[in-house]
Amino acid sequence: MKFDVAIVGSGLAGLSVALHLAETRKVAIISKRALLDGASNWAQGGIAAVLDSGDSHQKHIEDTLVAGAGLCDEAATRYIVEHGRAAIEWLIAQGVPFTRDPTAEMGFHLTREGGHSERRIIHAADATGHAVQVTLEQKVRAHPNISLFEQHFAIDVITSGKLAAQGAPVSSQPRCHGLYVQDEKTGRVLTFEADHTVLATGGAGKVYLYTTNPDTATGDGIAMAWRAGCRVSNMEFIQFHPTCLYHPFAKSFLITEAIRGEGGRLLLPPEAGAAAGTRFMPMHDQRGELAPRDVVARAIDFEMKKRGLDYVNLDISHLPADFLVEHFPTIYARCLELGIDITKEPIPVVPAVHFTCGGIVTDLAGRTDIPGLYAVGETACTGLHGANRLASNSLLECLVIGRSCAMEIAALAALETPSLPAWDESRVTNADEEVVIAHNWDELRRFMWNYVGIVRTTKRLQRAQHRIALLKEEIDEYYRNFRITPDLLELRNLVDVAELIVNSALTRRESRGLHFSRDYPDTLPKALPSVLTPPRR
Repeated sequence: MKFDVAIVGSGLAGLSVALHLAETRKVAIISKRALLDGASNWAQGGIAAVLDSGDSHQKHIEDTLVAGAGLCDEAATRYIVEHGRAAIEWLIAQGVPFTRDPTAEMGFHLTREGGHSERRIIHAADATGHAVQVTLEQKVRAHPNISLFEQHFAIDVITSGKLAAQGAPVSSQPRCHGLYVQDEKTGRVLTFEADHTVLATGGAGKVYLYTTNPDTATGDGIAMAWRAGCRVSNMEFIQFHPTCLYHPFAKSFLITEAIRGEGGRLLLPPEAGAAAGTRFMPMHDQRGELAPRDVVARAIDFEMKKRGLDYVNLDISHLPADFLVEHFPTIYARCLELGIDITKEPIPVVPAVHFTCGGIVTDLAGRTDIPGLYAVGETACTGLHGANRLASNSLLECLVIGRSCAMEIAALAALETPSLPAWDESRVTNADEEVVIAHNWDELRRFMWNYVGIVRTTKRLQRAQHRIALLKEEIDEYYRNFRITPDLLELRNLVDVAELIVNSALTRRESRGLHFSRDYPDTLPKALPSVLTPPRR
């Protein structure tokens, strides 16, 4: 398998890079599930961009910096915000069916979400991610220069250092030359040779027990880059979305921020006794339900723990039923399937892990510490999100950095890739170990939820660190001695990412944004990113 560019991941970041490069490069897209099985397809709210003359780049930048709790990279924020309109115009040109509004300047409806000072969220009803992904998927499938490898799991990138360790002749200049990929249907491991490898694998929500993320969000790109020798930054900042549907038959169903943006109110449920029906957000923050996500999530967590509640209510039923059905058709239909009519009654909600704000350290062209290896989207850390991502900035980052990454690669001359060794297929599966893998997966996600959640303590973090060390030892033994499986590969990546989250959290001796420590409740005067450097291998 030889390509000019190998892209791991089929969300908005990966598809954007592919489409911008495909006219001049031979591109492979590697997806461990089907193309539409990633987090981008689940995004409900929309994409933040300055699209109205009453808004400004400076306002969007300031909103982002405020939400990021002093930790955003201002230059990166400015670059991404200022390229927002061009990114939206590109999507419109691709045919994305955004919700229209004939009274608006651009002819599209703009909504407002928590932390934003203006209406600047362009959307396709309440299923923006799906509308964007379906449109781009059709373009990708039809392009002759793009090869799709669905149901293929990326194992590790192949670097000069790895080749040298295997005795292969390589130049002294460190570089990424491709990656090993397992065909999930056959179990065979393929060697992909590529001048440029792009990691666009999304976040790591599945490292926690409760998440709004799809099952694909296992931190694969972050773990692969870390093992290859790349730095990671700000991994302690895990965003908990305040409002995930609470229902025994609803798995990971997000209730979009736009519900609160349109006037939804958070209320205490009947189980709160005399306080039932009380609107509690104004007691926690003067911005009420429109406070940034970290503030709202902590407030809900506080009320639930204080009163012994399993959930709180989100009520939007005071708005006209026609408006709710038109603007939130997906949420309306899903809730109705479960016996909840949002036009007449509140929605039970709980916080759940939603977004990984940190990731692989990159520049604004997606370049990592290793030449030839790039990272784009949630798997990367450009500095845009700081200590807390502003709502709907994530898809914007995928588009803007995806295009700049493609432009960087397109400007480079073709390289001579060394011959890469095949994967060692000599290991055999030990069926008795499969149950242990499942047990370890469950244990990891449970103690991460209990010890490394919305509110943290040093003792809990150290307890998690100890458990992770034991799990890593066990998992590494399986990986060395048994034939690999997708479950083992995901578990291996999850435990690496869990270690990065915990180690980053232990280095931050303050509370800032999404990281709140009972032992260090104050915020330090100077905001500094947490940067972890992998040990020399």
